[in-house]
Amino acid sequence: MRGVLILVPLTLLLSACGGSSTSSGGGGQVLRTLQISEREYSLTPGNFTVSKPGAYEFKVTNDGRTTHALEVEGNGVEEKTGDIEPGASATLRVELSKDGSYEIYCPIDGHRQQGMEGTLTVGAGGGSGGTTTTEQETTTSKGSGY
Repeated sequence: MRGVLILVPLTLLLSACGGSSTSSGGGGQVLRTLQISEREYSLTPGNFTVSKPGAYEFKVTNDGRTTHALEVEGNGVEEKTGDIEPGASATLRVELSKDGSYEIYCPIDGHRQQGMEGTLTVGAGGGSGGTTTTEQETTTSKGSGY
């Protein structure tokens, strides 16, 4: 019984140290971390291309002045961060199990419609449009232009 009393406070302490992170199912090794900056009202970069399905992390930084979040949706995947306050960041781990296109966007009311959206392409279908680096990350962003 004494061992249980020691483990309960330790478990509570460890769970409080997590930070702002969300994870979808799957325990595969992360293939790559994708960095995204959010601000009113754009994602930078707005489009990504990765070569194969697998686990990816999105490191999302809110460089704006209002609360944002990030959602990845498509091909049976729908994962999102919690709210990200201005100046804060969050990490979203997503298992992308299929080739194809996934939508990335801010799910906060009205933000997507104002330009906070983009595309993540997995597999052979990618590589067209925008400027692509050797990591196959496009740097095109979609925003209000201000």
